[in-house]
Amino acid sequence: MRGVAEEKDKVQEEELAKEEIPETAESGEKTDTAEQARPGEKAPKEGSGEDRKEKKKKSDKKQDALKEKIAELEDRVKRQMAEFENFRKRTEKEKTMMFETGARSVIEKILPVVDNFERGLATVPEEEKGGAFAQGMEMIYKQLLTELENMEVKPIPTVGEEFDPNLHNAVMQVESEEYESGVIAQELQKGYTYRGSVVRHSMVAVVS
Repeated sequence: MRGVAEEKDKVQEEELAKEEIPETAESGEKTDTAEQARPGEKAPKEGSGEDRKEKKKKSDKKQDALKEKIAELEDRVKRQMAEFENFRKRTEKEKTMMFETGARSVIEKILPVVDNFERGLATVPEEEKGGAFAQGMEMIYKQLLTELENMEVKPIPTVGEEFDPNLHNAVMQVESEEYESGVIAQELQKGYTYRGSVVRHSMVAVVS
């Protein structure tokens, strides 16, 4: 009986030993897996370097596009500023030309009044030149000439000057012992310039 009992105990021990082997194997596999992926650590991603390069390329493309857009806008602004400056200069020039044309037109209308003043004063007798009326007319005439001079309206020199077709209009030829040929001997009507440009040519008699 004792021998049978010992035999049973051996069999039970062998079975227990067989059951413990798989558990150890399983625990070994679990250990390996735990070593491969520890808690709190992310497994490395495949291709992460290529992703960063791709993102950098996209970022560079966006920056290049923005720079190109900024350059385009700056160029457009510069063109518009240049066009505006040209428009301003053109408008200023047109305004000046319009003013000059208007001023010349007014001057041309005033000059006959100046002529009439000169004719009227020339007919005043010597004994009446000291009178109040004659002196008043003389003062108005001088004031008119002063205002014209302030506007840069000046009479064209004539008598004793060499004839210049750009300034003078010869209506007759005369003989003269005082002046040489081609020199103006007499002024028939005064001519005037406005800012260096002829408003009215002088009517003169030239020595033949």
